[in-house]
Amino acid sequence: MSAIAGPSTSRKRKSPSTADEGSSTAAESSTKKAKGTKPSASSRKAKVKAPVKVGRARVWPEYFDSLFKIFKALNTVIAFCSSRKHLAITFPVVRSSVEHLLKQPLEMAKVAELKALLPELIRFSYVPSIELRIHAESSSDNKREGSPDFAIVPTSKIEPSALPGVEDEEHVLVLDFVDAPKGKKSVNEGFMFGAPPAMTPAATKKLIERRNNRFTDAVNELLEAVRSDEDPVELLQAAARDHIPVDPSSLLPGNKGKERDKTVPESDHRPTIDSIISEIQQEKWYSEQIVHRRIAEAKDGQKGELDAPLSDTVKQALLQARKISSLYTHQVASINALMQSKNVIVSTSTASGKSVIYQVPLLTFLEENTDATAIFIYPTKALAQDQKAALEQLLAACPGLEDIKVATYDGDTPQEERRGVRETASVIFTNFDMIHASILPHEDLWRRFLKNLKLVAVDELHYYTGIFGSHVAQVIRRLRRVCVAVGNRRVKCVSCSATISKPRRHMENLFGLPPEDIEEVVEDGAPSGRKDYLVWTPPLIDEQDPSLGHKSPMQEATRLMRFLMERGVRVILFCKIRKICEWAMKALRTELTADGRLDILKRVMAYRGGYSPQDRRKIENEAFSGHLLGIVATNALELGVDIGILDAVIMLGFPMGGIASYRQQAGRAGRRSRDALAVYVADGFPIDRHYAAHPDELWEKPMDDLLVELDSKIILEAHLQCAAHEIPLSLEDEQYFGPLIKEICDKSLAKDKEGWYHTHNKYLPYPAKHISLRGVEEERYCVVDVSKVGKSGGNPRMLEEVEISRALFEIYEGGIFIHQGLTFLIQQVSHDSKTARVVRTDANWITEPRDFTNIDAAQTFRIREIRASPYRAYYGRVELKTLVYGYYKIRNRNIIDSVDLDTPPWERETTGLWLDVPKATLQLLKDINVNPAEAIHAAEHAMMNRFALAKDLGTECKVAEKEYKTTESQRKRPARLIFFEPTGKIAGIAAKAFDHVSDIINDAVKAIDACQCEEGCTACVVSPACRENNVVSSKVGAAIVLKALAGLPVDVDLLVPQDAPSAAFDTITEAPIVSVAQGVELEKDS
Repeated sequence: MSAIAGPSTSRKRKSPSTADEGSSTAAESSTKKAKGTKPSASSRKAKVKAPVKVGRARVWPEYFDSLFKIFKALNTVIAFCSSRKHLAITFPVVRSSVEHLLKQPLEMAKVAELKALLPELIRFSYVPSIELRIHAESSSDNKREGSPDFAIVPTSKIEPSALPGVEDEEHVLVLDFVDAPKGKKSVNEGFMFGAPPAMTPAATKKLIERRNNRFTDAVNELLEAVRSDEDPVELLQAAARDHIPVDPSSLLPGNKGKERDKTVPESDHRPTIDSIISEIQQEKWYSEQIVHRRIAEAKDGQKGELDAPLSDTVKQALLQARKISSLYTHQVASINALMQSKNVIVSTSTASGKSVIYQVPLLTFLEENTDATAIFIYPTKALAQDQKAALEQLLAACPGLEDIKVATYDGDTPQEERRGVRETASVIFTNFDMIHASILPHEDLWRRFLKNLKLVAVDELHYYTGIFGSHVAQVIRRLRRVCVAVGNRRVKCVSCSATISKPRRHMENLFGLPPEDIEEVVEDGAPSGRKDYLVWTPPLIDEQDPSLGHKSPMQEATRLMRFLMERGVRVILFCKIRKICEWAMKALRTELTADGRLDILKRVMAYRGGYSPQDRRKIENEAFSGHLLGIVATNALELGVDIGILDAVIMLGFPMGGIASYRQQAGRAGRRSRDALAVYVADGFPIDRHYAAHPDELWEKPMDDLLVELDSKIILEAHLQCAAHEIPLSLEDEQYFGPLIKEICDKSLAKDKEGWYHTHNKYLPYPAKHISLRGVEEERYCVVDVSKVGKSGGNPRMLEEVEISRALFEIYEGGIFIHQGLTFLIQQVSHDSKTARVVRTDANWITEPRDFTNIDAAQTFRIREIRASPYRAYYGRVELKTLVYGYYKIRNRNIIDSVDLDTPPWERETTGLWLDVPKATLQLLKDINVNPAEAIHAAEHAMMNRFALAKDLGTECKVAEKEYKTTESQRKRPARLIFFEPTGKIAGIAAKAFDHVSDIINDAVKAIDACQCEEGCTACVVSPACRENNVVSSKVGAAIVLKALAGLPVDVDLLVPQDAPSAAFDTITEAPIVSVAQGVELEKDS
């Protein structure tokens, strides 16, 4: 693999703005600091602007002088309209005023020429007419106080969602400049939004002059670039043809109209990735965004021969269904081991043909005995659907096995079909949730299947880690135990995973198998095509005026995605969270519609959690068939679902799953041994800046070990209650559940006279229902589209279900809900029936909640000394309270309205540990100008980075909007490091961290001292999973806090006064004493 550093690797930039609402322009990312952009003393100093080049490089042809007159007239009119925020800048309005100034008609072709000359400055496109409105329609009948219930249409009449396409709506031609005037700066430096712009006459004049100068520079650049035998006027006019806007309404079925004369190449005939990158670098909008390029050259496959040749029928099936005539070395090694009765773990790259490893032995087992059964386990329903179709195709091509029944058995399987699956299926595609809650509790009904079980295949083994992995480890042990009890000792296990560290150890921990019975296969024999990896950073909005900041990362990602799709490149855009996924889809919908590319738009869909099963299946089928050209997804498609020939991956921001997720997502491209592209578009947050500055770590940094907690008494007891209900337990079952079984059984289960242990009565009759492998399932709100209710044939339809933890921030009356990139106005909400009624509206604003979450230590259950320190660690009950008290309407990153809400708070309890920052340390931080909130937040992440099971803990991440507020907040927080288990997922992880708190603190101190970075990185105080993007952070402060808690002397070097503090008012106060439960004694640290 070769690396090519981009030309701008070392340049310094302001942090690019965070992802914004889909139709963001360059100005939107410049008007305000992005949420999470930490202010510094230097950022408040006067900036020296780059000199603006003015004047003509040579004599202009007369044509450009006349064009300049048109531009100046447009500039004047649009600047005037911009200063009056209520004036809509439509082309008819602008044209009328310009023609009055010029005393001549304004031709659309001339405006297109200006657009071709200044494509990044001028917006000339159609938008839905409703986008020019400030407020959506609302019926006075719906206005009411509070949020009472309403008579929702009965569920039986609610239709499943039909995925949206292009809708019949009027469009208006807009002519505007994208370098819109800045809004009034918010007094809150951590806040991403500001008031709408208000232009003074002087500012308007300055804006007009700057735009005129940009026109002059653009003409100069054109004249300098043309050859002597070329006519610059003809070149400009030819380029302008592509900038004449197309009314999307004319492209709808039934309307007379014609799309641009552009066709998307078929995938087989698309350009090479290398040529596309070269083309990008020649584009006018390219401004050295590629700061690093790495090339992995194509690799030939390595073939092998099986010890026992396959039957002719299996060979025929492989050739006919998969076009496989030979096997790669890692496939051969795995199949050989399985046929020798070994268990296998295969850890090779994405798209290396791992599914063949368990499908081929299955065909062999079925040929030997058609009664043989198998369980194929996948972490997502999409992946199971994909692999089921592949196996059915293989069986259909294998003579004698055409009638073998394959079935999906998951939460979407109708109850009336489950009996048939149980009694007739030879292979089931399922997940661990179903094995735990539906198969094992009814082992008597599944006895035929389990007696004949030959193969258990678990795909994407790296997915099972942390608390979830700990539950899965016990489910697998229960399954193995039941199989032995029904007389089946022949079950073999095979697991597949992306490249991970210590794969044999991970399978050993999950399956409870001895290491000598596990064959580890890590040498990848599959071929791979050439792959280009790019690190892409958003450029300045205007190189001549750096004060405008950088372009939006989302704007960069969606433009790059459109560019690739236009050239026939099938691309997936990964977004970190669902909201960003929908914003990106909304941006693509707006941009493609404005460009008249409805042919592309109808081949783009969003995919994320929350969609209905019907919608998920439709999107999956569209992807599998190769119809989709673009997918905007969360990590729901990060795993190995084969969605056809995928040529490119774009990652918007660094994945929250860290390096492992980055490599998994990047590996999704090039699944057919073709050349491929992976682009990481860096966001403006500390972790993104780190990897943009140190890109080699993306490929060379070792991955963390995958851990499961086998000693959690909470998890183990829960599964022992289930296991005893399946078959009574005895102490001989220590071979499955480990040495803690006697202690837990004696204490928590019921023992009969013969020494057998049975489920405690309080868990009967269904102990499995008391455990959710993924934590207690949250209540959900049902979002119902009632747009067509009352119209002919119009029924309400369910859009999706939203977990309560998301619903609080997304579902409130008057808010905007986004689904498949389309906006819906939330009309009514019932918190009792958990339903929300929405209507379709093309709102040109989004809504952002005004909220806070308090995480407070409520009662102390345990106190522990910190080794060699006078301070203590505490463990006990933690209370969480979230309140959404209003929302903002946001357009172009400006607040257009602020609305109060009266909603009930969401209160819950959990367990956790905490450490109070000493009063003297708190004062020391203030004395050297270190923001205590930054120090505490960074110290919390430093500790979590040193605790292997930290992914299953939460902490109180500090919010920039509050911590950098320049007006005093009444909401103060205690000077306390606090860690808690997410509600519904209590598994003793916080208690384990508490037991090892001294080691964790000291390890964190060592990591900070050893790290050479200046501001913090993932090796010390930065966490990829931080909900607030690590903005409120101080490495120096973290070192001071942790050393104080550890009883270590604070280095003199750390006591150098920092720049002026980032906030004028304290948000952190001395931590109060927490009440202590009776009988609590100090625990010594041994």
